[in-house]
Amino acid sequence: MSKGIVSKDEDYSQWFNDLVIKADLAEYSPVRGCMIIKPYGYSIWEKIQAVLDKMFKDTGHSNAYFPLFIPKSFFSKEASHVEGFAKECAVVTHYRLKNDGEGNIIVDDEAKLEEELIVRPTSETIIWHTYKGWIQSYRDLPILVNQWANVVRWEMRTRLFLRTSEFLWQEGHTAHATSEEAVAEAEQMLEVYADFVENWLAVPVVKGRKTPNERFAGALDTYCIEALMQDGKALQAGTSHFLGQNFAKAFDVKFSDKENKLDYVWATSWGVSTRLMGALIMAHSDDAGLVLPPMLAPIQVVVVPIYKHDDELENITNYVKGLTAELKAKGISIKFDNRDTQRPGFKFAEYELKGVPLRVAIGSRDMQNGTVELARRDTRTKETVEQAGLADRIEGLLEEIQQNIFKKALDFREENTTEVNDWEEFKRLLDEKPGFLAAHWDGTPETEQRIKEETKATIRCIPLNNKQEEGKCILTGKPSKERVLFARAY
Repeated sequence: MSKGIVSKDEDYSQWFNDLVIKADLAEYSPVRGCMIIKPYGYSIWEKIQAVLDKMFKDTGHSNAYFPLFIPKSFFSKEASHVEGFAKECAVVTHYRLKNDGEGNIIVDDEAKLEEELIVRPTSETIIWHTYKGWIQSYRDLPILVNQWANVVRWEMRTRLFLRTSEFLWQEGHTAHATSEEAVAEAEQMLEVYADFVENWLAVPVVKGRKTPNERFAGALDTYCIEALMQDGKALQAGTSHFLGQNFAKAFDVKFSDKENKLDYVWATSWGVSTRLMGALIMAHSDDAGLVLPPMLAPIQVVVVPIYKHDDELENITNYVKGLTAELKAKGISIKFDNRDTQRPGFKFAEYELKGVPLRVAIGSRDMQNGTVELARRDTRTKETVEQAGLADRIEGLLEEIQQNIFKKALDFREENTTEVNDWEEFKRLLDEKPGFLAAHWDGTPETEQRIKEETKATIRCIPLNNKQEEGKCILTGKPSKERVLFARAY
């Protein structure tokens, strides 16, 4: 099977694109900047969705659904919010088309909307308009709602999974009686995201806060998890926002407390998207294809029979039926690829490309000897093992592979996180050894903006539980009490 994948060391961007397309995850849409998620890619997203959905429900949240279209007037109610999204909004102005009589389909000017509609880039405005009708008293709080949806942000430069004009995500929107409750909620959801990304995606993350320049539009505080990809660029893997009372004030959402005093509601929002698919690909994969952590692999084990005659295949098939039952009882997904349209070598390459964690090859000689050949995708190693106890061995190996993939990514991050104290060294390392650069910053948005303009590096986060240390800003030399993490990013 010819993979035709550019080496990641040669052209990382092309390598990523090749993998997405050739591994059957997604393809370009006829609509600029949009993508078609193919069944194999969507099956990974479904697993992400299922795990996160359970984690949300386990922390007391319920799912709801809000409209795709948002009245334009809603956006003008929260000034910083509209400013943050104005350049990305798609606007619906008409509701009908017509034939001009010459075979052309045109917009019917008589069907102009009285109020233009925004195709949601995020749902804070319509949700807080709705919450006004739901909340009167402290007895109505908290509201802990999440929705799984698509959103549209009209991106100029798009990349499959990483930045598309339409993407899938979840967005949580909660309402609380006190500031303390809302902050605790935002912090809790950051922990949920970190737990998921590290233990299911096998991607290590840094938990932190965004600077005021990098906060979500309309938030008082933005918490984030930042991951490092194999090219040394950072990727924001999830965010959780403390919105204060901004949206409650914008939409006049008040409640009477236990003393019967009126106050504005406190809010959070939080979300992750199909960008996690990009993190999954870029953090682990190699030039042979995807490397999927077993916890999220749609197929955890594939069995490829090697035979010449039908009776040999029948013998192998009978054995595989028993193995399949044992693995399914352990909650392990297995595929028996007995297609007679492709040779075993083609199948080996195909499943390597698709990142299946374990491959089992069984031939007629293996059946005679009571053995199988086991191949690991993460290390690309093979060994001949006994058929006896194979299900238990596979179960243990899948756990080992999950841990190994995480450790490899963690070691990479540690090796590519550097403390920097000098401006010239900072600029040099961004080109020569990209990764996280831990450096002092004077705390001003002006300095942050200058660094971004001169180097294209941004402050990814101020790490939580940051150690306090006296230092000098790498650019201005002004005093600083802690290091922040800089990187170039997706």
